[in-house]
Amino acid sequence: MSKMADYDGPILEIDRLSISFFTRLREIPAVMDFSVRVMPGEAVGLVGESGCGKSTVALGVMQDLGKNGRIVGGNIKFKGRDLADFTPEELRDVRGNEIAMIYQEPMASLNPAMKIGKQLMEVPMIHEGVSAEEAYARALEVVTDVRLPDPERMLNSFPHQLSGGQQQRIVIAMALMSKPSLLILDEPTTALDVTVEAAVVELVKDLGKKYGTSMLFISHNLGLVLETCDRLCVMYSGEAVERGSIEDVFDNMQHPYTQALFRSIPLPGADKNARPLVAIRGNFPLPHERPPGCNFGPRCDYFEEGRCDAQDIPMEAVEGFERHTTRCLKYKEIDWNAPIQVGEQKEKAEVGKVVLKMDNLKKYYEVAANAIFGGGAKKVVKANETLSFEARESETLAIVGESGCGKSTFAKVLMGLETATDGQILLDNNNIEQTPIEARDTKTVADVQMVFQNPFDTLNPSMTVGRQIMRALEIFGIGNSEAERRARMLELLDLVKLPRAFADRMPRQLSGGQKQRVGIARAFAGGARIVVADEPVSALDVSVQAAVTDLLMEIQREEKTTLLFISHDLSIVRYLSDRVMVMYLGHVVELGTTDQVFAPPYHPYTEALLSAVPIADTSIEKQHIVLEGDIPSAMSPPPGCPFQTRCRWKSEVPGGLCEKEVPPVQTLADGHQVKCHLAEDVLERMEPVIKIAAE
Repeated sequence: MSKMADYDGPILEIDRLSISFFTRLREIPAVMDFSVRVMPGEAVGLVGESGCGKSTVALGVMQDLGKNGRIVGGNIKFKGRDLADFTPEELRDVRGNEIAMIYQEPMASLNPAMKIGKQLMEVPMIHEGVSAEEAYARALEVVTDVRLPDPERMLNSFPHQLSGGQQQRIVIAMALMSKPSLLILDEPTTALDVTVEAAVVELVKDLGKKYGTSMLFISHNLGLVLETCDRLCVMYSGEAVERGSIEDVFDNMQHPYTQALFRSIPLPGADKNARPLVAIRGNFPLPHERPPGCNFGPRCDYFEEGRCDAQDIPMEAVEGFERHTTRCLKYKEIDWNAPIQVGEQKEKAEVGKVVLKMDNLKKYYEVAANAIFGGGAKKVVKANETLSFEARESETLAIVGESGCGKSTFAKVLMGLETATDGQILLDNNNIEQTPIEARDTKTVADVQMVFQNPFDTLNPSMTVGRQIMRALEIFGIGNSEAERRARMLELLDLVKLPRAFADRMPRQLSGGQKQRVGIARAFAGGARIVVADEPVSALDVSVQAAVTDLLMEIQREEKTTLLFISHDLSIVRYLSDRVMVMYLGHVVELGTTDQVFAPPYHPYTEALLSAVPIADTSIEKQHIVLEGDIPSAMSPPPGCPFQTRCRWKSEVPGGLCEKEVPPVQTLADGHQVKCHLAEDVLERMEPVIKIAAE
């Protein structure tokens, strides 16, 4: 089947599609009555929380639903032809040649035992029968297109020799090898750092223009969809609930779920005390327990009994707007511009005395230069380089940086999982940097606790929730009897807003957000003074993120805890932190209050980080700064300033100083620190990265 170059109708047309999975017990409807169209050269975003059926739609398009999945209604047309009519041979030809898919986890698409060049060359050799020479030339071209340094070396490397961002670019290159008409991207940047994500998103947009490829972009990040797509479709619980252009849906939303999603993400202007985020109440329905009528009904502020739950609700065109549709009976009656009913405003807790002080902390690792045989000279990895800061009672200090910058190493030293190479950590004026966790007294262990990124990995799967919290109480020496500990455990469940009945549940019966709450209850079980939250919400859906973030803030207010919040999501950092510490390659490059760090002058790296964060607001104008290259390795950091290899301000510093010397820490106004060679007058010329556009 040759490519239909002259075809000008919709590239992809999904019409009233329903997909179910069949188990021994029942049919589980995953997608119902779902329609979407992708026109030539258009990028359509598919947005929704996990479990809403986005990936099932993509697998339906790829005709790859496994043996339990079946299309039970509607159809999927590719270039005007129903995919159900294709023979297996035709399907194989279309997949990979005309429709390509990029998955969330790049390593899942790469063969670890085969060099990159060979994997890329396979595509045109199998699909188009071209010669090895031509396939190599084409591979070289796409690897250059996806902006990878030293393309020939890349083609000669194995997947494990590349960073995550580089692997994802190779997967994109592989998808582009046959110049497909349709590219499906399933959360292609979730596993990447925000600066790398910005570069990959930029790349996908440019390549879409260059090759004229149509795109279906699946994501739960509304900011990313705003930056990459022309139109979007919002999904909830297996159904499309709103469709339209980006402007229609962002500025003139017509479905309560879309509105609730926007209210649960921290846009500029949200404030944890004055304008808290509004979490969506209740939980996502399971596929076989969907409510009658509107799926969103039980969680909707505008729900009307006897009307919203009386019938199936069809998609309806919004009057006066072409191609803007909504699945809501009451959309004409709702005042969409009504101000948010502000949740109760919270008093900000007074920041108290210094609880934690770090002074010139260093953490170096020695590794053999030849890791396999242990021979050769030893190399030193400088994971943390002279960190100094203080954290006070009731304060939230955010620690921001890309992966590999040393955030987690510093957390491990603080927790006692590692000991420091040099410098000191004072907890209530006692040195703890050399005391490993097994040698710490019970009080110190209870005082410094951690909430981890992935709640699934930290709970014991074979122990009930209540028992896990009671074990923590036992270790912290709280309560004299089993009965006292049980009573305290139930109070902790109240604290994290989980029903007491959950004490007898197993972790597998809980959703991700509920598991994270158990992790928080356990961390606070011993009255922790300091809680290190390591990306505690990045694995959760946006609506759940708001609830968990607010919960952390509330407990902090009550318990006067010091919260060290490790994250790369600057919108959440801006929303909840009092002070921000920016790290790069083991160094603290900027430290100040949230207002200082988010307004110029910035450290050049902070400036790039701010520009990379996608913001789901059409009234925001951002400076466009894409960092070249990946983060250097901590095993062989560049000479001089660690950031000099990617810095766009380097030319402002005379005499090549950036390449020779580590910059001094400059103190600007009110204790705002920046580790940079730039002179003060240059720093003052910096413009704000994020501006609200004039109406």
